Amino acid sequence: MADAFSYRGRRFAVALVFIAGFAAVLIRLFTLQVLQAAELTVKADRQHSKTVTLEGPRGAIYDRHGKVLAINVEVPSVFGMPTLLDDPSGVARHLSPVLHVRAAEIEKKLKQDRSFVWLARKLDPDQGRRLEQMPLDGIGLVMEGRRFYPKGPLLSHVLGFAGMDGQGLEGLERRYETYLHGEKRMVVLQRDALGRTVFPKDLREQTPAPGHSLTLTIDEVIQYVAEKELEAAVNTAHAKSGILVAMEPRTGAILALAVSPRFDPNAVAALSPDRWRNKALTDAYEPGSTMKVIVAAAALEEHVMTPGTLVFGEYGRMTVANTVIHDHEKSGWMTFAQVIQRSSNIGAAKAAMALGPDRFYRYLQAFGFGERTDIDLPGEATGLLKNPRSWGRRSLASIAMGQEVGVTPLQLITAVSAVANEGLLMKPYIVSEIRDAGGRLVKQSVPQVKRRIISAQTARTLTRILEGVVTEGTGTKAAVPGFRVAGKTGTAQKIDPRTGAYSPTQFVGSFVGYVPAEDPRLAMIVVIDEPQTEAWGGAVAAPVFRRVAEQVLPYLGVTSNETVKLAMAM
Repeated sequence: MADAFSYRGRRFAVALVFIAGFAAVLIRLFTLQVLQAAELTVKADRQHSKTVTLEGPRGAIYDRHGKVLAINVEVPSVFGMPTLLDDPSGVARHLSPVLHVRAAEIEKKLKQDRSFVWLARKLDPDQGRRLEQMPLDGIGLVMEGRRFYPKGPLLSHVLGFAGMDGQGLEGLERRYETYLHGEKRMVVLQRDALGRTVFPKDLREQTPAPGHSLTLTIDEVIQYVAEKELEAAVNTAHAKSGILVAMEPRTGAILALAVSPRFDPNAVAALSPDRWRNKALTDAYEPGSTMKVIVAAAALEEHVMTPGTLVFGEYGRMTVANTVIHDHEKSGWMTFAQVIQRSSNIGAAKAAMALGPDRFYRYLQAFGFGERTDIDLPGEATGLLKNPRSWGRRSLASIAMGQEVGVTPLQLITAVSAVANEGLLMKPYIVSEIRDAGGRLVKQSVPQVKRRIISAQTARTLTRILEGVVTEGTGTKAAVPGFRVAGKTGTAQKIDPRTGAYSPTQFVGSFVGYVPAEDPRLAMIVVIDEPQTEAWGGAVAAPVFRRVAEQVLPYLGVTSNETVKLAMAM
């Protein structure tokens, strides 16, 4: 009897175990299939699918004649799948000489507990070909778009560059990022148990559209000439740097913008930001005697001076606010035209004093100093123009000779172009058109008049005075045979940051002008920073103006006014 009871007890216990087991299974199934169904579906989808972002290629950048300046090219990127690797160390040793990366760094990435890691992105095509010949399990290649600048350093400070992920970081690439970047689209890819892509879930997915393209006002030929001549001048003078900006004075369109030394936007990793900064619009400097163009414009417009007004040069020495203003020529009486042609500091100071601080300041503002030109490039500085309430007793005279005021080369060429344009100040611009991937026009820039500063008559009178600077004044080395040139030289001492005083050895030499003077087609400024040879703007910068103009004017189809002499056969 006891044995029967024991047997039934064991059967009952076993039954309870089975019932409990079935109950646990049912509860688990209910939990998985009902309570956690949504959560587990997401986890399963993550294990068997991957969402990636596809981006269309960046739009191209062209010069005004359609020559390619920036474009996207397909290049290989290499990735690893650490969970599939049996020998990360061996793989790293094989990849190191091809990728030019230390084996230890590659091994560290391959030992991560991840299904996917980038090892190197946007390699040279030759590296991709070498990797294709290395059948390594768990290592793969994929083609990605890389920004490529086929002209190398040409126009580098204007174009800027894009980063590894295709985002514009400097220059036009940054300023027009919203137009240049390709369309982004999310795509869900199905993966097998090894993490390999099998097929898209939605086979109707299309490749994202490319970004918009830019057409510039820049002319590649003029840019090449500008960079070549500027680089030669900087090297010859052993200067710190140089800047050249060429503009159409009637429209404000930038034809060339060169900064020396240049850089290659295809290889910027090892460069400092100072190397790619566009100093033509980011760095202000004291302009020296080129500011006398503005003094003359204001004095003529306000009728406090005429070209024939006699000004006493004080024989090269005049006391202002217990300081002495010097001229390099010890002149006595001279006409106001000669004041500008000889670049007399004393004569310019007397013209500014005749204007008075308020009128002079109003013209400085009208010409655009102390404000951005609003050119379509990033990083533009406002320069430095203090309110007359902050001026000292000598400030009026100092500003007239280009001290106590900070301008950018772009501001100055824009201001002088207003004189060339019969008194109308234009807004400078560098992108003329934006088109979509289908070639349809999205945006177009047109010449924009900001304001009239001086009358057309005053502008023509000042042009004749500035022609004298080139024919018989300080700018004779800017003369272009067969053409009438109007311009002004400038030589400015730099402030020594250690002493806070003007340096006796550091100068900025410059020349700004336009040609042909009677119908200006080309306005140009040349700035040479810290030349170690001759510092005078007439010696170091004016010849660059001449050499560029001699090559560019025939290219633009501008004919010489020089009489052609024919040899007659007798």
